[in-house]
Amino acid sequence: MGRLQGLVVLVTGAASGIGRATAETLAREGAKVIATDLNQAGVQKVVETICANGFSARAMVQDVTSESVWQQILDDIRVREKHLHILVNNAGIAWAGSILDMSLADWRMQQAVNLEGVFLGIRTTIPLMRESGGGSIINISSVAGLQGSPTLAGYCATKGGVRLLTKGVALESAYSGWNIRVNSVHPGVIDTAIWQTVTPAAMRLEANAVDPHEIASRSTPGGKAGNAQDIANGVLFLASDESSYMNGSELVIDMGSSA
Repeated sequence: MGRLQGLVVLVTGAASGIGRATAETLAREGAKVIATDLNQAGVQKVVETICANGFSARAMVQDVTSESVWQQILDDIRVREKHLHILVNNAGIAWAGSILDMSLADWRMQQAVNLEGVFLGIRTTIPLMRESGGGSIINISSVAGLQGSPTLAGYCATKGGVRLLTKGVALESAYSGWNIRVNSVHPGVIDTAIWQTVTPAAMRLEANAVDPHEIASRSTPGGKAGNAQDIANGVLFLASDESSYMNGSELVIDMGSSA
C-alpha cells in the first residue's frame, strides 16, 4: 500500500516538468490525482500515462490566475471526490532579463501566476481540506526565493513572496487548529522545459548555451543539474505523514547552491 493511499491530491502545472513528475509520483503512492494545466493536451497525456500504469488520475484545464476557475475546480472536486487532502501549487513562469527591460505587464503576469496563483490555491482549497480532516499544502518556490539572482529580479520577488506566504499561512493554520501543514519546496537548477523560455542574453551565455546543465556547471557545487524526480521525491515527503512535524518549513533541493 502506498504512502498516500486513498488521499485526494490537486497538482497545478502538471503537464510537464516538476508538475508532471509530482503527479506521477503521488499517483504511484496511491493518491487520486487531479492534474491541472493550461496545456489541455499535455495534461491529458500525463493522466493517460498514469492511468495506463494502473493508477488513478484525471485532468482539468486551469488558469491559476483566475479566481472563478479555481472555484470551479474546487466545486468539481467537492462533487466528484468529496474530499481534498493535498494541494501542490506548482504552476509557474519565468521572465529573465534586465529590470530595465521588464515591462509592467511582464511584472504583473509573473506575479499573477507565481504568487497570486498560489494565494488563490491556498484560499480556495483550505475549506474543503478542513472538511476532509486536514492535510498538506506544498508550494513550489525556488532557490531564487532564498537569494537574489541577476536578470531574475521579478522571479525572485515572486518566489520570495511564496516563501513568506507559506510561513504566514502555516502559522495561521497551526494556531487556528485547521490540521493543515503548509511548507515550501525550493528547487535549484533543474532540467525542465522552463529553461526554454530563458534567453541567452539574459543569462549572459553564448547563443546556443541556454541549457540547465550549462547553468549548473557554473552555479552548482559539483556542476550537476537536478531532474524533476528529485523535486517530486521531496514533494512526496511533505505530502506524507513522514513529515507530520514539519510546518512553515523550507525544503531546499539544490545540491548546495544556496549553502
